[in-house]
Amino acid sequence: MHRNRIVRERQSSDTAVYLNLGCGSRYHPQWINIDIAVHAREVIQHDLSCGIPLPDSSCEVVYHSAVLEHLRPSDAAALMAECWRVLRPGGIVRAGVPDLERICEVYLSKLKGAQNGDEAAADDYDWIMLELIDQIQREKSGGEMLAYLQQDPLPNEAFVYERIGEEGRQLVKALRNCPLHQRRETSSGGSFVAFVHRLRTGPRRQPGAAKRRTLEWLLGVDDKRALEIGRFRLAGEVHQWMYDRYSLARLLGRAGFVDPRPQAAGTSQIPNWTSFHLDTLPDGQVIKPDLFFMEAIRPGGHVHD
Repeated sequence: MHRNRIVRERQSSDTAVYLNLGCGSRYHPQWINIDIAVHAREVIQHDLSCGIPLPDSSCEVVYHSAVLEHLRPSDAAALMAECWRVLRPGGIVRAGVPDLERICEVYLSKLKGAQNGDEAAADDYDWIMLELIDQIQREKSGGEMLAYLQQDPLPNEAFVYERIGEEGRQLVKALRNCPLHQRRETSSGGSFVAFVHRLRTGPRRQPGAAKRRTLEWLLGVDDKRALEIGRFRLAGEVHQWMYDRYSLARLLGRAGFVDPRPQAAGTSQIPNWTSFHLDTLPDGQVIKPDLFFMEAIRPGGHVHD
C-alpha cells in the first residue's frame, strides 16, 4: 500500500518522475527510490528480479549505481530492458559500475612497482588484487577486503580511501569503533550493506548451537558448508560481472538505448544533477570513486539539454 501510494502521487503530480533503483542508503525524496532492503520511509521495498513496478513510458530518468555488477549478464540485460520500458522516449538512463578498465590499469602499474621493489606499490598491489578478485570469488560477507580493512593502521590508507571513497572511510571508522568479538559475530553472514548496518547497531542474534548441530547431522559438515556458501553467493553481495566503457555501452545498445556517453560523478545530462547528491556530496566529493558512469537515451523524443 505504501509503495502504490508513493507511485500514484508521483505520477499524478506535475513533477518529472525520476527513478532510483537499488538505492541502498543513497536516495532523494524527490525521486522514486527502490531497494530490496528498506531502511527509510522514502524507499520502496521491491525485488528488481521481478521487474520495475511502474507502467510503460512513465519516467524521465532511471538511475542505478553499483547494481549491474551484482547481476548475472542475463539478469543485467533483463534489468536494462525494464529501464527502457519504463522510460519515456527521450528519457535518460544513468548507470554506475566499478571501472574494470581503471582497475586493470592500476593493477598493472602497481604490479610493475612491486616487482621493482617499491614497498608502497606492493601494499597497493595487495588492495587492487582484492578489488579485482575478492568481490567475485568471496564465500562470506566482506571477504578478504574486510580482513584487510580491519588492519589498524592500514599500510596504505590514502590509496585505499582514494579507491573506495567516503563509504570506505565510514566502514573503517565503524570497524575501529567496534570491539573485536563483535566484528567476528557480525561478519558471519548476510549482505555487506547489512554487515555495516550491524556494525553500527550491534550484532544480530546468531543461530543456536542446537540448530547448527542439527544441520550438520542432517547434511553433514561438507554439505552444510556448501549450503551456507550457496546461500551467501545468491544473497546479492558478490559481484557477478564487471564492465568497462565498451561492454557497458554494448549492454545499453542491445537494450535499445542510443548515444551512450561516459560521465563523471558530477556531470550529467540530467537537469540539476549535482543537487541530488547521489554520486557526489554537497562539497563535490565523489562518493564512490571506484565507479564510472554512463548515460544513454531511449530514442523517439526530445533529449534533455
